Amino acid sequence: MRSVILAVLLAALSACSNDAPQALGTLEYDRITLPAPAAERIVAIDVREGERVAAGQPLLRLEATRTEAATSAAQAEAQRQREALAELEAGPRSEAIAQARAQLAAAQAQARDAGAYYARLQPLGRQKLVAAADVDRARAAAGNADAQVRAAQAALLELEHGTRSERLAQGEAAARGATAQASAQQVTLDKLKITAPRAGRVDSLPYKLGDQAPVGAPLAVLLVGDAPYARVYVPEPIRASVRVGQDARVFVAGSEQALSGKVRMIRSEPSFTPYYALIGKDAARLSYLAEIELGKDAAELPAGLPVRVEFMP
Repeated sequence: MRSVILAVLLAALSACSNDAPQALGTLEYDRITLPAPAAERIVAIDVREGERVAAGQPLLRLEATRTEAATSAAQAEAQRQREALAELEAGPRSEAIAQARAQLAAAQAQARDAGAYYARLQPLGRQKLVAAADVDRARAAAGNADAQVRAAQAALLELEHGTRSERLAQGEAAARGATAQASAQQVTLDKLKITAPRAGRVDSLPYKLGDQAPVGAPLAVLLVGDAPYARVYVPEPIRASVRVGQDARVFVAGSEQALSGKVRMIRSEPSFTPYYALIGKDAARLSYLAEIELGKDAAELPAGLPVRVEFMP
């Protein structure tokens, strides 16, 4: 009798030693959230929840009237800045230079006339034949005429030397800034047509036709990837035996057949075990989040199904 009991205990211990470490979790897909680029009204929805979509396929469209107007204004400003830069690069027109030369000639003639009048009036003033005030006014007029000549000469030189390099740099910077602003506005306009960045399945459309979502609100959520993956919580006692690249068997709730998988990630920081991953004493232990990559045989499985994962030695 004692030998029979001993044999049973040995068999039980052998069975326990062969049990693979296991963890619980759920099937998940990678999720992509498409936020609202502007607070505009939804004018078209081209897909429905649960529908499979290809990369680049239109999902929904926002009202574009206000954004189109802002884009046109930004493009017009960019064109104005480019034309202003072209004007600076071309320099002054020949007609402007000719006008400056004519103004210089007129100022020189006035200066000669004022100087001659002052020269005639100066000896008469010394002889007390004219008032001293008249002589002073003639001297001031001659000086003012000379100043007008120098100003006209400087204006002509400025036109002949062309545009300063600093003004050209300012014009180039203004043109680049306006062009960048127009490009950014065009990007915003293009984003009003929400398209799928990757092939996947529409998980949810939180807003309906006619709604006006705030900026950044999720307009559509996509589930992407060829197949789901198992997100499980590895109990602390078996953490040391689980490694990236390790083979695993995944048991989905409602199916007796195991799916083959491979550990693709395991967190180094522990977290508290969620309620659905509690196994006996594990309720008082920390766990480590891990992801198990599955093959194409799991492609049709929906997200959210409970799974149990056994890690192979």
